[in-house]
Amino acid sequence: MLNPSRTWPGILSASLIAVLISAALFSLLSQAPSLDVASLWHDPYLQHVTFFSFKQALLSTFLSVGLAIPVAHALSRRQFKGKALLLKLFSMTLVLPVLVGVFGLLAIYGKSGLLADALSLVGMKWDVSIYGLSGILLAHVFFNLPFSAQLLVQALDQIPSDQRRLAQQLGMRGWHQFRLLEWPYLRQQLPHAIGLVFMLCFTSFATVMALGGGPSATTIELAIYQAIRFDFDLQTGALLALWQLLLCGFFHIVVQRMTKPLSLQGKDSNILLAKRSDTRLEQCWDYVWIGFAALLVLPPLVMVVVSGINPSALSVLTQAALWQATANSLSLAFGSALCAFMLGATIVLTSRFWRLTGHPRRADGIEMTASLILVVPSVVLGTGLFLMLREHMDVFSSPYWLILAVNTLMALPYVVKILSQPAYQLSQQYHGLCNCLGIKGINRLRLIEWRALSTPIARAFAVSFVLSTGDLGSIALVGSQGFQTLPLYLFHLMGSYQMDAAAAASLVLFALSLGSYALIETLITRKRHAESQ
Repeated sequence: MLNPSRTWPGILSASLIAVLISAALFSLLSQAPSLDVASLWHDPYLQHVTFFSFKQALLSTFLSVGLAIPVAHALSRRQFKGKALLLKLFSMTLVLPVLVGVFGLLAIYGKSGLLADALSLVGMKWDVSIYGLSGILLAHVFFNLPFSAQLLVQALDQIPSDQRRLAQQLGMRGWHQFRLLEWPYLRQQLPHAIGLVFMLCFTSFATVMALGGGPSATTIELAIYQAIRFDFDLQTGALLALWQLLLCGFFHIVVQRMTKPLSLQGKDSNILLAKRSDTRLEQCWDYVWIGFAALLVLPPLVMVVVSGINPSALSVLTQAALWQATANSLSLAFGSALCAFMLGATIVLTSRFWRLTGHPRRADGIEMTASLILVVPSVVLGTGLFLMLREHMDVFSSPYWLILAVNTLMALPYVVKILSQPAYQLSQQYHGLCNCLGIKGINRLRLIEWRALSTPIARAFAVSFVLSTGDLGSIALVGSQGFQTLPLYLFHLMGSYQMDAAAAASLVLFALSLGSYALIETLITRKRHAESQ
């Protein structure tokens, strides 16, 4: 018999999420009552943006995941100073504000970038344009290759030590070791990495908006933004949003079918492996790939810092508009992270209770509700909520709550994914003991849950905070001169070619994102340690 008091908070949270998403979709349908997918497909413009969305997503996925395989293979085989820091930087690219990464790439590969300046010193000219498809691919590889490599390194780390020792004893090396020992573990993780990267690239908004380079390089998400923001063509925006929703739903089903549960075998720390005796050629091969990955990730981030310290920085830092945009970003980020954490925590607690009481299907169902936003892109959700609210209020003059709602829902899947497994494992370990000692309710949350889960809680809150801080999708749709966030302020500077001012603003956004991520983790974990003493 289920105890309603243990499940109703999660049910209410899931119901609220479902209502918001359903209301947004209903608003879209009301703007397009005669939706006919067959007739839409004959529209040349829709064909073009759909084809380009597929093209750039497929190419980006192929390059990101394909190049990540040798990088991950090299990282798993080599130990060197700075490896832990490099892997941490790889993980940070997932939450790095898109415009910060874009600005770093422009500072190196742009017409006035570092490479152009270096080539001009030797009498050569940099004729490669970073705008258009080439720039989009470069940015997607910059963001997704490190993330993919980290996923694949984790898969290779699951190879048991006894299997590696057996391979050494059999004299297995090079291609044979990769094919027979390492590839089966990589193959389990690849569908997940490919599906996730493809969805991220297909629904990419800020990257395409900053580097698209015109109508020839427009995705469906950007077309939705242009239809509503510039043309105020609500029906076209609604039709495009519904078309994207259908495509994303189809992709999500395909990815779910492709992805199989991973075999989580731990490495036996009691088995000592003999020192590798690789040839110099094998060592050079690995370090070339590691160097390639480091040169892809590190220079743009360094250039963000170097470019941000310029003669215009002081004047930018004294502008009230910058700090007002920063205050808006921080307010939205804190509100979104808090709401996402509260909704996610109630869903995780309800899901865990159902799993412990023998109702795994209910648990899967409520967690799936939290992941609906992965199928409904932010621009689609923002468009639907905008159409719903515009009848009752001037969204452009007061967009705060709409942006807060969209950012909350965008962060929710990350919160649930980060907290779900640790919370369930903790309950499996201490559930019986807590029942025997009569520890329940608030006391259990305070004495057991908080102390044991402070690290994933800190990470979930920090990821939500940084994702909202760097978000451009929802604010670009309804933002105005009267209400800007730091990413929108930076985008306007880049769009007006005020590159020195944009460099300073980019440095502020970069420092704000990484600083707040580190500060949130430090404060929460330090508070846990203080309470435990």
